[in-house]
Amino acid sequence: MSSFLAATLLPGGSEAVLWGFLQLHPEQKSTALALATLGNTLGGMTSWACGRFLPRWQQLDRLPQRHHLQRWGSPALFFSWLPLVGDALCVAAGWLRLHWLPCCLFMALGKFARYWLVAQAA
Repeated sequence: MSSFLAATLLPGGSEAVLWGFLQLHPEQKSTALALATLGNTLGGMTSWACGRFLPRWQQLDRLPQRHHLQRWGSPALFFSWLPLVGDALCVAAGWLRLHWLPCCLFMALGKFARYWLVAQAA
């Protein structure tokens, strides 16, 4: 739940929750890593869906992440785990109508890499 909420526009520290859980249950590393990645990816796709259903207003043409996404496409969503920028990337990808499947895959790869590093540190 923490990883899902952290991937939406709500603030949250899912890395700290994962690290703390792994301190108490190190034998659950694979399961915790999979669930944190899944929750965070679903949260990112929720932001993508919010962007997808936003009307095509001229004001949204000024989204700073729009240019990165237009240049790099869905691979830019590998960086959707970054604080502040990541949420905007997900919303902008939906607003630009980038296909959901590549967006989801690149989001999941980036989020997995981040959680894997946290799990290794724990």
